[in-house]
Amino acid sequence: MNWWVHYLYQEGRITELLSWAFWVIFSITMHELAHGWAAIRQGDDTPRRLGRMTMNPLVHMGPWSLLMFALIGIAWGAMPVDPSRFRNRRQGRIFVSAAGPAMNIVLSFITLTMLIPWLAFGPQNTPVFYQNVTIFLWTGGWLNIVLALFNLLPIPPLDGSSILSGLSFRAYQFYQNPRAQMIGMFLVLVVFLTGCFSIVFAVCGAVAGLYVDLGSMILGGPSVFDVIRP
Repeated sequence: MNWWVHYLYQEGRITELLSWAFWVIFSITMHELAHGWAAIRQGDDTPRRLGRMTMNPLVHMGPWSLLMFALIGIAWGAMPVDPSRFRNRRQGRIFVSAAGPAMNIVLSFITLTMLIPWLAFGPQNTPVFYQNVTIFLWTGGWLNIVLALFNLLPIPPLDGSSILSGLSFRAYQFYQNPRAQMIGMFLVLVVFLTGCFSIVFAVCGAVAGLYVDLGSMILGGPSVFDVIRP
């Protein structure tokens, strides 16, 4: 199987490679910081006390996550929190868990919204620069939609399971079972290693493209797909 970095490099898709690397690392870092900010607002100073409120991706992702990202394009992050310190454990669990995916949605909205006027009014007389910026903004936009939806799956250890635990005590009891944790990790691997994730990619790309193309069309610009895949 071709190494994904080598494949993109061989194909001459250097901008896509660099954009993917930047947005994965930046978005996971911001996702984890959002959990930390939310926990602090809920009365838990664990993230600050452990020195986790930093933009350093090594702190949030760790060397193993960064190594796996370099090897197979899969990465993850973590933010330590102590739910027992939340002012309201149930509401706090929901608020803190939802903060990460919410950050990804915000990043996606900002990036895709910036892309709309760029498509319409960007310097099309310098096609390489115009296309590279388009690829960069587009990658950040649709990738953050993917991260938000993936993390909202009700599978431990993803955020969706913690949100569901805050909504239902029965779900909380179920997720506390070590077997549920093991099954959850297995299901996450299945999603990554099978074709399931390609469907998520396609759906998120279609949703992002619909939003961008509609805005670009109103401003008299081209379709984003005509620019990134000429």
